[in-house]
Amino acid sequence: MLTVHRVVLPLRVFLVVLFGVLVMLQTFSLPGQFAHMAEESPDMAYLRWPATAVSVFWVLCAQVVVVSTWKLLSLVKSNRIFSDVSMKWVDAIVWAITAAWVVLLGVFLYVGFNASDPGLPLLLFLWLVGVAVIGLLIVVLRALLRQATTLQTDMEAVI
Repeated sequence: MLTVHRVVLPLRVFLVVLFGVLVMLQTFSLPGQFAHMAEESPDMAYLRWPATAVSVFWVLCAQVVVVSTWKLLSLVKSNRIFSDVSMKWVDAIVWAITAAWVVLLGVFLYVGFNASDPGLPLLLFLWLVGVAVIGLLIVVLRALLRQATTLQTDMEAVI
């Protein structure tokens, strides 16, 4: 457990940096990028606001994962990770990944039906499978956490 406590601080530092970069992406970079795209390619300008909304939504999903991870780290540090409180933060991660995946599926279908080149749909399909794998992995880890929580509760009842 000592090793875990040594990792918490650096992980929190990286989470703060990640969250800051995500906020900058969400507020400056992505809206500016799609505005520039609309100026450079007027024929694609109609995609400016949908692309901005989808991208900002994905960043929001990532922010939910970062905040939930922070809260789970707090539970690890206080040795309360095997409690029902941790399940709500893991559920938040699962729902954020699910929401991002559903929107990604919509983007994949839209691009897939309108693409003239298979490159972008193939890349989006790769992302779709990757996010699905991550989401399902988190669901498996959630089940393991639930099982460990039940076992610890049973052990405390015996002792």
